[in-house]
Amino acid sequence: MSKEIEDHRLFNHSGNPPFADVLARHVSRRDVMRGGLSVAAASMLSFGGAAQALASNGAQKTPLTLAFEAVQGSLTDAVVVPEGYVAQVLVPWGAPLSAGDSWQPDQPMTAERQAESVGMHHDGMDAFPLDTESASRRFILALNNEYIDQAALWAPQGGPTNADEGKRPAEESRTEINAHGVTIVEVEKDANGQWSHVPGSRYNRRFTSATEMDLAGPVAGSDYVKTRFSPAGTQTRGTNNNCGHGVTPWGTYMASEENWPNVFIHTGERFQDDARIGIPTERGRYAWETSAGDASEENDEFARFDITPRGERAEDDYRNEARTFGYQVEIDPYSGARAVKRTALGRFRHEGCWLGKLEAGQPVVFYSGHDARNEYVYKYVSDAVWDPADANRPGEAYDRLAIGNKYMDNGTLYVARFHADGSGEWLAAALGLAENDLAGVIINTCDAADLMGATPMDRPEWAAVDTASGDVYLTLTNNSQRSEEAAAPTFTNEGDEIDQLGVGYVTAPTNAANPRANNGAGHIIRWRESRLPNAFRWEVFVFGAAADDADNHSGLTEMNQFASPDGLWFDERDDGQGILWIQTDNGYEGITEYTNDQLLAVVPNGLDDIQGTGPVINSSNQQQLKRFAVGPNGCEVTGIFTTPDKTALFINIQHPSNWPADASALIQDATVAASGQIRPRASTVVIQKRDGGPIGV
Repeated sequence: MSKEIEDHRLFNHSGNPPFADVLARHVSRRDVMRGGLSVAAASMLSFGGAAQALASNGAQKTPLTLAFEAVQGSLTDAVVVPEGYVAQVLVPWGAPLSAGDSWQPDQPMTAERQAESVGMHHDGMDAFPLDTESASRRFILALNNEYIDQAALWAPQGGPTNADEGKRPAEESRTEINAHGVTIVEVEKDANGQWSHVPGSRYNRRFTSATEMDLAGPVAGSDYVKTRFSPAGTQTRGTNNNCGHGVTPWGTYMASEENWPNVFIHTGERFQDDARIGIPTERGRYAWETSAGDASEENDEFARFDITPRGERAEDDYRNEARTFGYQVEIDPYSGARAVKRTALGRFRHEGCWLGKLEAGQPVVFYSGHDARNEYVYKYVSDAVWDPADANRPGEAYDRLAIGNKYMDNGTLYVARFHADGSGEWLAAALGLAENDLAGVIINTCDAADLMGATPMDRPEWAAVDTASGDVYLTLTNNSQRSEEAAAPTFTNEGDEIDQLGVGYVTAPTNAANPRANNGAGHIIRWRESRLPNAFRWEVFVFGAAADDADNHSGLTEMNQFASPDGLWFDERDDGQGILWIQTDNGYEGITEYTNDQLLAVVPNGLDDIQGTGPVINSSNQQQLKRFAVGPNGCEVTGIFTTPDKTALFINIQHPSNWPADASALIQDATVAASGQIRPRASTVVIQKRDGGPIGV
């Protein structure tokens, strides 16, 4: 998630009743004080307590420990990694995907060149092996290109034309459209341990905000998505503002559409879902709609971004164009198949698509957060049960998207309600609206969740699943629109004032899962599904804070203080143990003057059972949470995975202000700072040990 977007967040304007006195009961029950936990909570929830629980069950595991020295905070134009590690730049924005081309720091970007190059502002990503033997040294990399930096994109010409007013040149709009979307690119490691992409690989491919895609699931073919481009309501063009992601067990990539409403406008009387989701009313974020000319022109390429009704029927105009966005987009990275938008997983600002614990004979589960203040957490449960015969077979050519049809087009979408006693329940979203119009429920997912009384959260972003225990971890990045005094979610100025994205500001009361008012530092929660139907148990895992904050509930120190947790990934290791990696997208004043955005690691030795609410990390075991890396100035650290052999860790550096240092070098050291002002490029970074050993341990 970009810091630019964060300043203009949408807010849930439901009237859900608050959890009365939840905060008081929650805090007194946990007795959380700065620097530690109550005796009862510490014995139950701390890492020491977890180890004791494992020992009492006769487990003979050797606890996994982090073997690197935590790094200091940094405020430089370079990536910082622990002693004994190296970091290399890989596939920066603009890297050509075809053979025989190259990047030059001062080269103008054209629509054609951008369509054949790595997209801008890398975010969620993952790896897809080409075979089992070479999976740790050669694979297909799929990565989201969330949004653009117009200053960097148009640096050779001094910036974009008519960015704030007037008509945008069609070539500029077309280039910006091509800089969004998803990049598919083959990468490999040479004998010296250096990584590079493979120009001209048959797998290299771009999906942009103009690429034709299919619609599938309940919304496909309905009146809600019929447009002049697709009168049958079965297709659309483009995917936009893809932030988090997911990977299916059958070997496809899920790109999650998050801040897609920003590129549309609606200047007339809007549909209910247009207002709820936040379609702007005057000018799109990049004003692509202005490149269409006046209303009499038949320029569908850009006219589709203005969804104001103009004809007699939906098939005559683009009033429904925005309704073809807001979904999980399934891509087969191995083939040239057309991407598919899976509408059954809901329509909102998806932050990711996180696969739950996978078990033969059980439904396939995906989790997703709606990344906006006071929005919700969702779970999709397939009707079909998992058949291991459908698992990915690298190196084989077959229809993976047909398997996606089986699991992702028919199922139930749930929304979470968190209770103050540490219990929770999943509420079927379809019950919130007419069940005989499932397409309408999906189009209005947020309204359905409002009516069901879901718990408003502090910007739910990335999730990570411990595949051994099934525990789900979720980042709640921050929320400046939450108050202890609020009796219920309410508009300021009674809803007369709206933000630039078209939605009235609202302040929500604190609740058990979001206990801090004006939560600038954020926190992470975790839950475990119950054996009872649609039930779970949950707890607060760790609170973000500066070391000297009065509400530093988790006892963080200078060496692991953090705020605004965003990216999250569980890296399973031996004996079912693993490392939980935490990435930040920080704007919290208590941290920004100390360090840039960062990557931290912790070993959350799982509990036998999640008993209730409370933080896990405190002053007695804070050394278990360590700062592993720091990004360059201006960036967000996001996107993460390791190779199967754990010897290479991949992260993304999004929107850096002056990095990487040497744009013309084929192999770039990510830890070197630029000597002067350069044209910044978002990039993937590969972190490895000098001795070639496993990362982190």
